[in-house]
Amino acid sequence: METNKQDFLRQLNEAFANSDVDFILNAVTEDIHWTIVGDKIIQGKEQFASSLQEMASPEPMKLEIRHLITHGKEAVVEGSMITPDGKTYSICDIYRFNGFKNAQIKEMTSYVFEVVNR
Repeated sequence: METNKQDFLRQLNEAFANSDVDFILNAVTEDIHWTIVGDKIIQGKEQFASSLQEMASPEPMKLEIRHLITHGKEAVVEGSMITPDGKTYSICDIYRFNGFKNAQIKEMTSYVFEVVNR
């Protein structure tokens, strides 16, 4: 059985897969800090919203969550997303919340790379 925070993180990742920008924006603080390792650093909700719009996919992606771990104000979600055109990306997101109950995400660190089958 999942905790409330695990359920929330599952919904959040489904929102990313479905480009549900409104759900994602409601889940973060005004001073959100998002590091996409090897790509860019996004600071503040306005820049975060702009980045989400740029990343939005017109069609949903397929999401597979393999690990969802929470502890206190921190959490990790690891899995993969498959784009509508068939590209597979391995993902690992580390979250830091601004509190314990009904908390919002204050920091995110994302590791994303394309999986190339050989």
